[in-house]
Order: sequence, then structure tokens, then C-alpha cells
Amino acid sequence: MPELRLCVRSDLAPGEARRFDVGGHRICLVRIGDDFYALADRCSHEDYSLADGDVLAEELEIECWKHGSTFSLLTGEPQSLPATKPVPVYDVSIRGDDVVVVPR
Repeated sequence: MPELRLCVRSDLAPGEARRFDVGGHRICLVRIGDDFYALADRCSHEDYSLADGDVLAEELEIECWKHGSTFSLLTGEPQSLPATKPVPVYDVSIRGDDVVVVPR
């Protein structure tokens, strides 16, 4: 699958998450410091946007705002209930100033 361009680096502040709809994918992009992480923007417990949740920078997790499940930004695995299924993650690359992702 080809790379999907989401934004430029400066579009996200450190500690911020944002939803992008690109190429038929709903993606939650998270910035922690200078690092970017991307996962599907749908909680696996119910269909709520993860980008609307809190970024847990020290844990490298994002919390679903509706029911409190947290997901690893590295693997997409749920770290707390009620979610029990992982969400897909994307490989993130920086091309110049562009943030691009590729599904794993």
C-alpha cells in the first residue's frame, strides 16, 4: 500500500492527537515530543474517536474519551478495559516536513 500523507510536522503540537481521514482510512495521529504515532481512529470497544481522548505521554498510550480504555501507541493493544481487541497501527515516517503513514 502506498504512503498516506497526513500533515506537516508543525500541524501537531507535542502532546496533541488529531484525526485525519485519508485514502479511506480514519487515522489518529499523536505527537509526543518529536515522535509521531498513528493508529486507527476507532476504539475497538465502541466506535468512538481515539483522537478526542487524552494522550498519556509517559505511558505512550491514548485513552478513549467515552469509556476510558487505553491503547498502546506502539502496538495498538488495549491496556485497560472495557476494550479487549487491539486497533490497527501504522508505520510513521517523516519525509522532509511531511508526516506520512503506511498500514502495517
